[in-house]
Amino acid sequence: MDYTGWNRVMVIGCCGAGKSTFAGRLAQIIPLPIIHLDQEYWQPDWNEPEKEVWHEKVRQLSLQEKWIMDGNYGSSLDIRLQKADAIVFLDYATMSCIYRVSKRIWKYKGTVRPDMPEGCRERWDWNFMHYVAVFNLIRRPSILKILNTYKDNVDTVILKNDGEVSAFFEKISQFLPT
Repeated sequence: MDYTGWNRVMVIGCCGAGKSTFAGRLAQIIPLPIIHLDQEYWQPDWNEPEKEVWHEKVRQLSLQEKWIMDGNYGSSLDIRLQKADAIVFLDYATMSCIYRVSKRIWKYKGTVRPDMPEGCRERWDWNFMHYVAVFNLIRRPSILKILNTYKDNVDTVILKNDGEVSAFFEKISQFLPT
């Protein structure tokens, strides 16, 4: 895999898999600007944009020459995939994601996380926890199907745990000058 050709990298996976952390670490090795989709999507007090407005925003963001874009937002996945050079799917186990989300909520409760927009204070939300709990059952199969569709045109990396992430960063660090 030629990491030097990576100018537009998508990082996807279940909430709590570590997408934002991964994107930040990757940007230290491949100097690309990071776009946290959560910052672009959410409006104060967790309000959502209209679907058409969101898709146009994603189109515009995707047109930028270089980026690491972290976040799922399945309805706009195809828009981003059409422009991406690479996609990293953090395919973590459900219990790992639930644990990490719970830990994150505890750490940031009542404050705004660094990867979130102003006005979106961290809070406990049963609907969100349910989304995390069923992500691998409901969303993972369609993500794998989409990745299979794009595998000939987009470098695809699937990492299943912290060990695989560490090995990936060790490999890519050796391949690219820092």
